[in-house]
Amino acid sequence: MPHILIVEDETIIRSALRRLLERNQYQVSEAGSVQEAQDQFSIATFDLIVSDLRLPGAPGTELIRLGEGTPVLIMTSYASLRSAVDSMKMGAVDYIAKPFDHDEMLQAVARILRDRPKAATPAPAAEIRSGGGGRSAAADKPASANASGDIGIIGSCPPMLDMFSKIRKVAPTDSNVLIQGESGTGKELVARALHNLSRRAKAPMISVNCAAIPETLIESELFGHEKGAFTGASAGRAGLVEAADGGTLFLDEIGELPLEAQARLLRVLQEGEIRRVGSVQSQKVDVRLIAATHRDLKSLAKAGQFREDLYYRLHVIALKLPALRERGGDVNEIAHAFLARQRTRIGRDDLSFSAEAEQAIRHYSWPGNVRELENAIERSVILSESPEISADLLGIDIELGDLDYRDPLDQLPSSATVSGNASHDPSEDLSLEDYFHHFVLEHQDHMTETELARKLGVSRKCLWERRQRLGIPRRKSNATSES
Repeated sequence: MPHILIVEDETIIRSALRRLLERNQYQVSEAGSVQEAQDQFSIATFDLIVSDLRLPGAPGTELIRLGEGTPVLIMTSYASLRSAVDSMKMGAVDYIAKPFDHDEMLQAVARILRDRPKAATPAPAAEIRSGGGGRSAAADKPASANASGDIGIIGSCPPMLDMFSKIRKVAPTDSNVLIQGESGTGKELVARALHNLSRRAKAPMISVNCAAIPETLIESELFGHEKGAFTGASAGRAGLVEAADGGTLFLDEIGELPLEAQARLLRVLQEGEIRRVGSVQSQKVDVRLIAATHRDLKSLAKAGQFREDLYYRLHVIALKLPALRERGGDVNEIAHAFLARQRTRIGRDDLSFSAEAEQAIRHYSWPGNVRELENAIERSVILSESPEISADLLGIDIELGDLDYRDPLDQLPSSATVSGNASHDPSEDLSLEDYFHHFVLEHQDHMTETELARKLGVSRKCLWERRQRLGIPRRKSNATSES
């Protein structure tokens, strides 16, 4: 069982974090300061140290030296983001911004412990995230034993195989890359694959969510500022572009970047230099830029909402990430990977999807993409009271048009033709809702609600909602049979 040391001076946070880790099968010790940790424990014997950055006495980064190779995860507030960058340079394995959610912390801990055997060499792809408190996508997506082996993204459908091929071709270059795709499709995971397969893999990858940082702060966060550059700038600070020097800068949701910041970024791409806010001097940086967006930047540029010259600088290589609904059987493979992780997390190896759930997962449109799928599976695992996870527990409603529906004779086409005695009448074409109405009225006397729902390929909840909308009351014999 991994042994983790928590060093945090706020008792409430320390106790809550201890309970969280212990519930997930970790052995935990705690201290309120670096000195207390030194006095009570042999620091280098722990598998992981989780420490606040700002502590009474010595800062949390002192544990990097005292740990003698033990990985140190630094906790910091958003206001201390610059210090988090400095702590990464000092050797912290990662940082996590307060307030963090439980999943984010558990994923970070699991990832660090999993990668610890590799700590004898410089840790590749140290990741710094700014804005949004987003989860590490590498932790969120288990590696697949398929064609994506060296990339770490699950997928075997033709669009993803084509994506993998392009990633391998583009990664070794220093060309700018624009990743396009809907929210939740895994754009940051593609960016990380590009970084990890590049010559910059041992340098930092700095991830910035442009939509999550206030417009008034974005320039300072990206490019840094000098002392007195604006009210509250009591000291000069380096920006995230500067922190990415020698590595990769990933700008997520770049379509939300203000025009003023776009102009500064263009200079970075054209001249390879930055100028801090309030400074008159420039400095050289060597940064590879990877940007991502779910918006149409070309249309924004034509509308004057995005710099056209920046768009063409970014659009050297464009990678289009398909939506989950376009990836065929990949959705079930990803779902099983998420379920396996949840089983391990809560210690329930008996959990599996029912056949109905498998079908629902495959045919639901997943407008929220991989992120929605992950949340649905986590919810179903939490609510499940039996080893089999049903479609109802996934909390998704499959519309009649989402599945290849079959009637009891397995003959239901997309535009059903049905007569009063269930034989086909070429003169009467019924819509799917007409068919639903007809089928329920014809079979509800001798079928339960569960059987009706299964034949129609929907959940009982969806069947009930459609009854309400179409005004089809349940027969008393049917209603009482399952009460």
